[in-house]
Amino acid sequence: MRIEKNQLYYGDNLEVLRRYVRDETVDLVYLDPPFNSRQDYNVLFAEKDGAQSSSQIHAFEDTWEWNHESMTAYQAMVEAGGPVADAMRAFYTFLHGSDMMAYLAMMAPRLVELKRVLKPTGSIYLHCDPAAGHYLKILMDAVFGPQFFKNEIIWKRTSAHNSAKRWGPVHDQILFYSKSDTSTWNRVYQGYTAEYLERFYRHSDEGGRFRLGDLTGAGKRNGESGLPWRGVDPTKAGRHWAVPRPRGAGQSWDELSVQQKLDQLELAGLIVWPAKGGTPQFKRYHDVDRGVVVQDVITDIDPLSPHAKERLGYPTQKPEALLERILKASSNEGDLVLDPFCGCGTTIQVAQRLDRRWIGMDITHLAIGLIKKRLSDSFGAEVRERYEVVGEPTDYAGAAQLAAEDKYQFQWWALGQVGARPTEQKKGADRGIDGRLYFHDDQSGQSKQIVFSVKGGHVTAPQIRDLAGVLAREKAEIGVFLTFEEPTAPMKREAAEAGVYKSSDGSAYPRLQILTVQQILDGKQPLYPAHRRDATFKRAPRTRPAPAENLRLPLDLL
Repeated sequence: MRIEKNQLYYGDNLEVLRRYVRDETVDLVYLDPPFNSRQDYNVLFAEKDGAQSSSQIHAFEDTWEWNHESMTAYQAMVEAGGPVADAMRAFYTFLHGSDMMAYLAMMAPRLVELKRVLKPTGSIYLHCDPAAGHYLKILMDAVFGPQFFKNEIIWKRTSAHNSAKRWGPVHDQILFYSKSDTSTWNRVYQGYTAEYLERFYRHSDEGGRFRLGDLTGAGKRNGESGLPWRGVDPTKAGRHWAVPRPRGAGQSWDELSVQQKLDQLELAGLIVWPAKGGTPQFKRYHDVDRGVVVQDVITDIDPLSPHAKERLGYPTQKPEALLERILKASSNEGDLVLDPFCGCGTTIQVAQRLDRRWIGMDITHLAIGLIKKRLSDSFGAEVRERYEVVGEPTDYAGAAQLAAEDKYQFQWWALGQVGARPTEQKKGADRGIDGRLYFHDDQSGQSKQIVFSVKGGHVTAPQIRDLAGVLAREKAEIGVFLTFEEPTAPMKREAAEAGVYKSSDGSAYPRLQILTVQQILDGKQPLYPAHRRDATFKRAPRTRPAPAENLRLPLDLL
């Protein structure tokens, strides 16, 4: 069944896969699961002046412990039987009840589900760290079959890394498997480097830089490829005519004889004759050539620098160029791409730009909020009509349930609904602030600040006074109190006593505002200057249509 809208899911990807994604509906899976390196990953935000904040939001930790949950997952895979069960038993014999064993027990059922949802023509790319890559490859062999292993792709993710008593670790692994022998594959090319052009494309004319290539191949032939042309007989040198197909040549090219093809190349000015006679050569213009076919060692895609335009401050964020190469190689326009660990949404961003349909999943509302903001920044507000979010609260009862289950997830969800970003989570570190939103309302370039307090339980007037104190301390322009309960009369009086904020155009806005969860669900937003420029999150670059490819073809007759 073809999905009509793209889908962004909040929740455990294993449950989402089992509940929502049907068999053999996905064309391409890319996943970049946490590596079980016992690290905590934090999202970084900027201060008002644009500098990196010391405040960080704990996004996730990539550590799994061998406990009842992981043991249960392991037993379920063993009881299912088959090659995966064999692999899991072998892992346990070697790893016992270790954290790595817990990681593999977590990954196994997800890989099984991902195989289920892939079409027979589908492929999967698993991005992993060398610390776990060898285990994951065995697991992938068990799930997909070793005969469907295509490549271990090496991506050089950093130029240098100092490491005591070992070689500097500078690469990631990407394991590429297909579902069957009929998987989608498109030949992808990477551009030539300046050094390569200088070395090989040494000639130039009015058509640009070019290199010289052979028009003959080794070995004699008895057919027309062995016949003389323009006085040159290739068989005398033990060779035959091997005429290259010019890029853009139509079907009529295939109907020509070898000698007619050579005539056409000659007419188009694509043949060079040696000054002293001999075998002619073919001009290959570098702006016509596609480049080098991509290899399984990627060194031409740089990691995201701290100042890269597309960097959003999310942990493990990968460059769009890497995902673009994968999506172009193993999917076509209109195909469905799935990322079960979508983080800040790079796969989704690239799929949207390349006219692929997509499904993204993440277990934190923080990631879901970042992805929604990224898509809006890149493609405009109208992109919201092209996808739906599943798993977010859509009514009061759902929001209340989320608040009861996880305080921080509720805060992330509530703040995301009003475009604010959360503050750090260390106990006592928020100093009465759960979120912030920055805006500009004049030409000075100076950011103005809105601070948020989110309350999931009973609220009282003193809490409004506390927020008023935070406003004064932080020198913030506006404060917003987000609550489940309707504000009481004393709360409204306290808010009114905070006064108003006047923008540069003279408009006035309540300096302390109270919003209820129901009002947020109904679409109400904090009041602040309408001509504002939101400066809360780093904006993703605006995506523009790719320029039309230059298909200049010297062969006008073709």
